[in-house]
Amino acid sequence: MTQLQIRFYGPLNDFLAPERRGVEFLHTVHGSTSVKDLIESLGPPHPEVDVVLVDGQAVDFSHRVGDGQRLAVYPAFSSIDVTPLVRVGPPALPEPRFLLDVGLGRLSGLLRMLGFDTLWRNDYADDELARLSHDEQRILLTRDIGVLKRSEVIHGYFPRETDPSQQLIEVVRRFQLTAHMRPFARCIACNGALSEASPEEVQGRVPERVHATFTRFQQCPECKRVFWAGSHHARMQVIIDKLRELEQHP
Repeated sequence: MTQLQIRFYGPLNDFLAPERRGVEFLHTVHGSTSVKDLIESLGPPHPEVDVVLVDGQAVDFSHRVGDGQRLAVYPAFSSIDVTPLVRVGPPALPEPRFLLDVGLGRLSGLLRMLGFDTLWRNDYADDELARLSHDEQRILLTRDIGVLKRSEVIHGYFPRETDPSQQLIEVVRRFQLTAHMRPFARCIACNGALSEASPEEVQGRVPERVHATFTRFQQCPECKRVFWAGSHHARMQVIIDKLRELEQHP
């Protein structure tokens, strides 16, 4: 029997029982276990963990815990330099790309609106999500904690909010996406990279009143949809402006 003192910090507490949030608590395990297995048995998925201290020393996920040890488990840091420490969290991807599960279809459209390469289907199996996330180095967004705990998943996050617009704010903050945004560069429907199109190219593919009113269009080479800066575009621009304000007033 192994007894440990454990404390989780920041948003990792979201995965704990209420009485264990924000406090150090005593936990007993039977036999030898790794840091990764211990943490996930208590709730938090490993992709959301960045630093683990055992008796004040940073360790990796494979470290085996011992009786009487004290663990401190931290999420990803955005404003504290932890470079000298052993980090179990992966380095940020140079070009954030995403993979979303079935319940996050509306969020996928919003991420595409910001220009992020975002895969979503309503029939991905759990093992396919884990494999694609690993093989294509995509950030897996899912509200299925079990999928995030799969060993293949390196980059991942569990959106806490249920409203897609609030989920978008969450994800932009968590992965510091503002500087990477390229609004209106991707097809919201299929994720294809949009290209400019002349009025002549889209004639007959858009309503006559639209063709007579607008001079700039974009088209998707994959699904052939045509886009223009109508009222929907204006509503999306409001969302984008609010996200950019987050960078100035986090």
